[in-house]
Amino acid sequence: MRKIIFILFVLTVIVSCKEAVIIDGNNKFKTGVFEIPAGKNFVKETLIRKDSIQISKHDGHIDTLSIKWKNNFFYTLRYINPKNDLQKDPMFIQINKVYKDSYDFTVRIGFSNFTTTGTIHKVK
Repeated sequence: MRKIIFILFVLTVIVSCKEAVIIDGNNKFKTGVFEIPAGKNFVKETLIRKDSIQISKHDGHIDTLSIKWKNNFFYTLRYINPKNDLQKDPMFIQINKVYKDSYDFTVRIGFSNFTTTGTIHKVK
């Protein structure tokens, strides 16, 4: 029984490490054109990322944000020209699950306990 558990543990570690190496070396979500579909927590939004800038288009509004990547799974957004007090707070985004051309994320606004989740799709 111990051998079986040990073998399962080793296989799990090997498979997990292999997937992490493939995903961690991937920068495909750092630049390009993305879309957040309209849903429970979001309006339809188009995002254009280039270098350290993200342009957000939604409901006839265009906002420019700075984007700072900590690693391939965590980044921070800040409005360059905030229009209200809420936009002055940074947004901390954690990528939770990666798919072929999309990822699930959790966003926390400022240093509050408010979080919400969504999915971003890469379109270009």
